[in-house]
Amino acid sequence: MTVKNKDQAAAVLVSGGVESAAMLSDALKRFERVYPVYIRKGFIWETVEQVHLKRLLKSLAAESEGLAPLSVLEAPMKPVYKPHWSLGVSRIPGARAPDSEVYLPGRNLLFLSLAGLFCSLRRVPVLWIGVLKGNPFKDARPAFFKGMERLIREAAGIPVKIETPYSALSKGQVIRKHPDIDWRMTFSCLNPVNHRHCGRCQKCAERKTGFRAAAVIDPTIYSKG
Repeated sequence: MTVKNKDQAAAVLVSGGVESAAMLSDALKRFERVYPVYIRKGFIWETVEQVHLKRLLKSLAAESEGLAPLSVLEAPMKPVYKPHWSLGVSRIPGARAPDSEVYLPGRNLLFLSLAGLFCSLRRVPVLWIGVLKGNPFKDARPAFFKGMERLIREAAGIPVKIETPYSALSKGQVIRKHPDIDWRMTFSCLNPVNHRHCGRCQKCAERKTGFRAAAVIDPTIYSKG
């Protein structure tokens, strides 16, 4: 990921989490121009997540001229998901909840449809998404991504290659491979408390496990736990 392709650009689907920060860092080393794309769905954690993301992007922009301004695409999910825990209307999945309880139906279908069109209209040839090793969901499999590439090409007329740079890595391995990133600027929590990680949800537990597996001190300030 350190080879510079002067004639290419990539878009990176970002949230505020560990994989997003790592992907942006790696993409800026590989591509001449990097377009961060955030899809706002109306979920309860997004206000805090975006604060962290903007802080991270400001830091990266100071270090690289190749980072484009953040593009925010709107896709309100309340009319589709209602009622759903992601909208704050029921219990948030706790630390011991299985992956199936935090699954957001159609997440990657929505993300890649919007971001793929974004790329196609701007002739950005590559789109990165932060899928990790062991992701159990059908919309995180290679066949799904190849199918999305075909749909984007057929719908928009311009091919976009979907890449999953961390599909062979765990969260701990991603953290370990990026000692230069200030992880305090990242955010991965389903139920923020006073703009902090709650420390009790499934995503906070996953974050803690990642730092332990990486043998890296977790700099996150948790509200509880």
